[in-house]
Amino acid sequence: MKAAMLTVSALVLALSAGAQNVRPAMYSGAPMLAEAGAAAQADSTTPHDAAVLFPVHDLHARLAALAVEAKTKGSSGATLEDYGSYKIQLSVRTSSGGAEVHAHWDDVMIVEEGSATLITGGTVVDGKTNADGETHGPKIEDGHSQTIRPGDVLTVHAGTPHQLLLQPGTTYGAVVVKVHEP
Repeated sequence: MKAAMLTVSALVLALSAGAQNVRPAMYSGAPMLAEAGAAAQADSTTPHDAAVLFPVHDLHARLAALAVEAKTKGSSGATLEDYGSYKIQLSVRTSSGGAEVHAHWDDVMIVEEGSATLITGGTVVDGKTNADGETHGPKIEDGHSQTIRPGDVLTVHAGTPHQLLLQPGTTYGAVVVKVHEP
């Protein structure tokens, strides 16, 4: 957990500082942006490199592409890297989500676009738990509500009920680091 949180801290610093002189990350074996071309592929990084940068302009381009899909489905997402003990993902919503509880994953969210109401705690109404220990339901009762905005960084610990509520017409985008808890 400590190593994963240090990696999360490095990611937050890279996103906020626009770090330079670090090779950009590659997504699913190909550059995130097509114009990066074959030269970038020849210089690609792997998950085992000491430092992997996800350039903010690439993240914003990818979030914009996911927003197109989210407008028809209500949400969309992509996994940038999966290191086993943690994953770096992008999440875009255009409508409110249901309530959920992750049995074994902490969520660290870096809000990039839009605002939302985050409800945490309380009880998941009519919750159903699947084989992976994930619980889903339509809403949370008696939870704590707070507004989250671009630039906010937040954590939701494993076992904590949570739900994102959006105002109509809002597009919400975030970088999400999922940290596995045993």
